[in-house]
Amino acid sequence: MGADREGRGRRTPARVMAYAAGGVLLLAGCASMPDGGDLRSVESTPRQESQVRVFAVPPGEDAPPSEIVQGFLEALTSDDPDYKTARQYLTGEAAKTWRPELSATVLKDGPGAKPEGTGGREDTGDITYRLTGTKVATVDAQQAYAPATGEYGRTVHLTQDDKTGQWRIDVLPQGVVMGESDFQRNYMSVDKYYLASNTVAAGEDSQPTAVADPVYVRRRVDPMTQTVRSLLNGPTRWLGPVVRSSFPTGTALAKDAGTLTPDDRNKLTVPLNDKAAGIGTNRCHEMAAQMLFTLRDLSPAVDEVELRADGTELCALTQGAAEAAAFRSSARPPDYLYFVDGKDRLVRIPAGNSGTKPDPAPGALGEGDTALRSVAVSRDEHTAAGVSLDGKSLYVGSLVSGGSLGEPVLRSHGRTESDRLTTPSWDADDGLWVADRDPEDPRLLLFEDGKGEPLEVRTPHLDGRIQAVRVAADGVRIALVVEKGGKKTLLIGLIERDEKPGEKPAVRVVELRSATPELEKVTAMSWAGDSRLVVVGREHGGVEQMRYVQVDGSTPDVPAPAALTGVKEVTAAEDDQLPLVAYSVDGIVRLPSGAQWQKVTEGTAPVYPG
Repeated sequence: MGADREGRGRRTPARVMAYAAGGVLLLAGCASMPDGGDLRSVESTPRQESQVRVFAVPPGEDAPPSEIVQGFLEALTSDDPDYKTARQYLTGEAAKTWRPELSATVLKDGPGAKPEGTGGREDTGDITYRLTGTKVATVDAQQAYAPATGEYGRTVHLTQDDKTGQWRIDVLPQGVVMGESDFQRNYMSVDKYYLASNTVAAGEDSQPTAVADPVYVRRRVDPMTQTVRSLLNGPTRWLGPVVRSSFPTGTALAKDAGTLTPDDRNKLTVPLNDKAAGIGTNRCHEMAAQMLFTLRDLSPAVDEVELRADGTELCALTQGAAEAAAFRSSARPPDYLYFVDGKDRLVRIPAGNSGTKPDPAPGALGEGDTALRSVAVSRDEHTAAGVSLDGKSLYVGSLVSGGSLGEPVLRSHGRTESDRLTTPSWDADDGLWVADRDPEDPRLLLFEDGKGEPLEVRTPHLDGRIQAVRVAADGVRIALVVEKGGKKTLLIGLIERDEKPGEKPAVRVVELRSATPELEKVTAMSWAGDSRLVVVGREHGGVEQMRYVQVDGSTPDVPAPAALTGVKEVTAAEDDQLPLVAYSVDGIVRLPSGAQWQKVTEGTAPVYPG
């Protein structure tokens, strides 16, 4: 519950002891403070490097109520695994009933606190303090992040023990509260992985598709064990309707599991309870793949997982074998980067190549005479779709030399180019998505297998007109730029399918939520990882900027892309080793890792497959 405190008033400095060599920072919960007057907001500790541990100090003898509140709030920002120090500021009964894991409320600045005028006085042994601030986000009991707005206001009540004379908190809100900088220092985002419940990767022999489910865990409090427990607990409520877990219901770590740590060969042994006993090999491999995908970015590295139950090995799986158990988009890098050249034809450059000379894409869209304004290439790079220069017509053609194009599969009747077809997008099942922006008949459409009559995708509760569409590689999440009242917002939704024998499948996009609540106008976007997007937009009264965002609306702990002027379109691959590519006032440009933007060539509408 610490926070940023610039401009929040002066307070007497706390006693702080830092042990740099050991990577330990000790927060003095018993700060030297005046006995009277308002209690100021809790000062946040500067953000530390990941190896630094922060510990709080227990309450001092005969500490006044102001110090008890201050020390408790500071103790919540420490790395105490079970909040044991924070509980020392509570009465015995409050310590038993307080559940910090239920939620975390993130405030723009640290929680302000002051005694309430009618909440009692120190000389009566009874006093109430009110905590206030401006909300930024919340993290719920499932560890799911959600942006939040509005004012925060909660109370804590203190009582003085009749025998000892010590002040302690006896009534307080559940969960924890802290400033934004303390949250960034204390928590990190981790992608859990589940399996899409109604899709399989095209051409992968019914291989299940992995879907990322980001959650926040405490950064330095055994994050590996925290993450495994969260994975076993199942997907977050938002993602739950479109994914499944191969772990049997009720599966948890064995009671004696302790701290999970890989051995010197980077093999992690995970003891599970008896709910997982007796499962088949294929299902066990899916379970192990979910775990390996989830742990792949944690430290220390995990190269192999062994699952056990009832003292018996269920199965073991390596990182390499996990890719065969489930499809994960970022593990399949594209072969080419595609864009439209000065002659309005589809061209391509090898992905990740430093070359600047594109070659015509094979097939009618690259070799024919149809002028294009935007393109999309299927994830297997066998098929391409293109929108005509006037935005009216959508064509689909094979990426094989000599193929004919044929008639458009869709025509828009919008009166202007901006009221016609968006750039199309392919999902992992070779489904082609596009929005018709015609104000008289706005629609989101899906061509199954990229051909045939389109399905009209229902979008209940969509408030506005779709301006851009990008489907995630997993086929169950979709990113939409939606315009209403001059504002353009990036929304992330779930794709639900209802398929009945002999009937056309019903497809709809539900549970739309904003990934960029602070941006007033989003002008370009692309998926840039399993749970990350790159976005071009601006805040109210601000300048255009490019940034990364998570699907849950949080900001990933990675540097923003280097500044670039006049960005009109942007594309990224799920494989973060490939450069970001944009269309700007300088033409087609790319951003290699650790470098500045470099011009590739003239052209427009750059896309990686998808």
